[in-house]
Amino acid sequence: QRHATALARAFEMPASDVECVSTAALLHDIGKLAVPDHILTKPGPLTEQEFEVMKRHTVIGGETLDVLAQTHPEARFLLLARDIAWSHHERYDGSGYPRGLTGSQIPLCGRIVAVADVYDALTSRRVYKDAYSHETAVSIICDGRGSHFDPEIVDAFLRRQNDFKRLKEALAE
Repeated sequence: QRHATALARAFEMPASDVECVSTAALLHDIGKLAVPDHILTKPGPLTEQEFEVMKRHTVIGGETLDVLAQTHPEARFLLLARDIAWSHHERYDGSGYPRGLTGSQIPLCGRIVAVADVYDALTSRRVYKDAYSHETAVSIICDGRGSHFDPEIVDAFLRRQNDFKRLKEALAE
């Protein structure tokens, strides 16, 4: 969430939008509640079938948050949370999931959280991998510029990468 907030600020979004993205980003993986633990905590690569189950977290999260957003239309962050849940695994070139959206078809909030989420995943230890360094994560994100990630979001990330590094170091303590 803090990475998404830093990136939304770097992208020069209005303060009210930054606040909404910050709150909404907390819910981006809510659909993982429906993914079995043996898949979430598997120490090795997922099988094709397991990956299909994992990919469903975007749809489940989006549908869940859509119901909440319709029930509480005054809570604007729920609309962003829904869009983020549905779109944070889309790829700028259309090769992502669940809908294969491209470019600006992907909501801005989803494009922002995609970069923030990948940075966090890369620099965090997981059961199946050690944490990568900040420099390695930056390199991987730069390599995905224009294919995985929106070039403008990557540029904003690069402008604020030292904030990301400081935040990661602070969270590690």
